[in-house]
Amino acid sequence: MESLERLLEKIKQCKICEAELPLGANPVLKASEKSKIMIIGQAPGIKVHLSGIPFHDKSGDQLRQWLDVTVDEFYNPDNFAIVPMGFCYPGKGKQGDLPPRKECAPTWHEQLLEHLSEIQLILLVGQYAQKYYLKKEPKRTLTENVAHYQDFLPLYFPLPHPSPRNFMWKAKNHWFEEEVIPELKKRVRTILNKK
Repeated sequence: MESLERLLEKIKQCKICEAELPLGANPVLKASEKSKIMIIGQAPGIKVHLSGIPFHDKSGDQLRQWLDVTVDEFYNPDNFAIVPMGFCYPGKGKQGDLPPRKECAPTWHEQLLEHLSEIQLILLVGQYAQKYYLKKEPKRTLTENVAHYQDFLPLYFPLPHPSPRNFMWKAKNHWFEEEVIPELKKRVRTILNKK
């Protein structure tokens, strides 16, 4: 089996769907063989595409707040592997960014997971990650997945997307901040504090 470093290099050079991407290919991800928690999001937004730093935007600020981690903790790949469903910026749609490209996850995720044997928790951020990974026992909606997060533990923890655009969802679902976030913070801190 090739090394994780070599695999990450191959992914960063991937051009499978470049012809479909408005700004060209620029795969954005982070991982280490020591990563303890994996974050599977949607796809980079334009700010992340330009910076090359995953969750380097308002969504990332919100996600770090939910996790109760510092910027340094978040970007330490020994703590977090950050692997979106689509590695490149997919372009703008009528209501925000287009969905992640469908080529990335089936092409690369399984190979990445073979190297990430220390992962203790996978955060499924948004509907695309949840549809892909919760095939056996999904609930009908993202809201139901998040409300019944205990059903997917100990490995998966479904979350809504932390985008500022989701303020309506958060306003309608107060239980998320009151009940789910404290449990998420506790689990993340327990894993990160393990020696």
